[in-house]
Amino acid sequence: MRPYYKNVKMFRRSRVMWGSWRIWQPRLVFWVGAVMIGVISVLFARAADEAMDIFNHVRTANAYTPYLPLIITPLGFMLCSYLGNRWFPNSQGSGIPQAIAARHLHHTESQHRLLNLRIAAGKILITVLGLFCGASIGREGPTAQVGASIMIQTARWGKMIQTKGLIVAGSAAGISAAFNTPLAGIVFAIEEMSRAYESRANGLVVSAIILSGLAAIGLAGNYTYFGQASAIAVAPQEWVAVFVCGIGGGLLGALFSLYSLKAARRLKRWAQPAPIKRMALVAGGCGLAVAVIGVISGGSTFGTGYEQARTVIEGGDIGAFYFVGKLAATFLSMASGIPGGLFAPSLSVGATLGSSIAHVLGISIGLGAILGMAGYFAGVVQSPMTAFVIILEMTDNHDGIITLMATSMLGYIASRLILSEPLYHGLSRAYLADAIKFQRARSRESAEEERANIDEMRVETKRYNDKGAL
Repeated sequence: MRPYYKNVKMFRRSRVMWGSWRIWQPRLVFWVGAVMIGVISVLFARAADEAMDIFNHVRTANAYTPYLPLIITPLGFMLCSYLGNRWFPNSQGSGIPQAIAARHLHHTESQHRLLNLRIAAGKILITVLGLFCGASIGREGPTAQVGASIMIQTARWGKMIQTKGLIVAGSAAGISAAFNTPLAGIVFAIEEMSRAYESRANGLVVSAIILSGLAAIGLAGNYTYFGQASAIAVAPQEWVAVFVCGIGGGLLGALFSLYSLKAARRLKRWAQPAPIKRMALVAGGCGLAVAVIGVISGGSTFGTGYEQARTVIEGGDIGAFYFVGKLAATFLSMASGIPGGLFAPSLSVGATLGSSIAHVLGISIGLGAILGMAGYFAGVVQSPMTAFVIILEMTDNHDGIITLMATSMLGYIASRLILSEPLYHGLSRAYLADAIKFQRARSRESAEEERANIDEMRVETKRYNDKGAL
């Protein structure tokens, strides 16, 4: 028979676990936040698709409108840049670097400057506006920042102290809901967001992904991003394609990341005297170049590139050099500094690069497209596990896991030969440095205010003592 004091101890513990509002409040708030991520991800996706459809409809309305992007796109880029820098600071670019930087910060106020509901709303609004103007951007990276921002807000509502695990969980849930790839969300949290994963964050990440995924499936249904495809290398020339797509895609992805980092740093230094005005001018120039590339390509390089990627994965043909124009449009869209992600455009570049390689080697176009996605994407983000898992789930290609793993690892190794630091982590350094400067400035202000209060107290004390002496 169990001793009486042990029964009392177990009763008290169960009462605290099951009956205390103090215990259940943060959990319920966290669950609500995870469901919100799933719902907002679906609504974001629908708004982005609608924006691209409207742009394409306007562009193809008659014989003259194909040239309309030469006006709409640069003006739209300038508007996106102005809104982002003036009203929604720290919403620029993908959003994943901001989440990574926030995870390394220790002060809640500094984290809140990078992740909050205002930035999340601006991120969605300006990304949709960018797609409406024909920018070569995606919505998946921004969804990660939106998810992290929602989780930071839930930490405030639920009075949670530890926020680093919530940032990782929110980002992973956003990626998972955006692609409908729950395993990729978990791997993304481990490999890209954390780099030094904390085991205690396991439950937060998995719970957030499950709840946001259920909410997304409830609204959009269960789907596979690129449909079903097979990528199994059997013949010798197919294994040659694995090496060519892996190494070639990795090198190309590394060059894209390298020059993206250089462009971001140089443009930031150049725009420092008047950031809003100068970045708007840069965005306008980049937008004009994107419009010219889009008009020359017949409009195929505008938008996320999803349709072109799916076409080649299913064995279709969109031209051998489409990936060159898409790569240039994506680089210019990123250099402009407007909010927008890299995931979908990078997958489109990789798929069409692989299809071009498949033409040369005489293998299946679909196989080459999937291999090209794996090699190029792993080269851009330098996260090989995220690359092959996300492509595995997006194509429902479980039979070709070894082929995808090999291509992704080759892409990662080739990329590391050129670039020692991953793109998102390199971009996060600027946000981290700005946040540290802000925190130091606030600390100096607090110290000066405290010194002023002490001096005032000394003066008042002296006056009181002087009156007492009289």
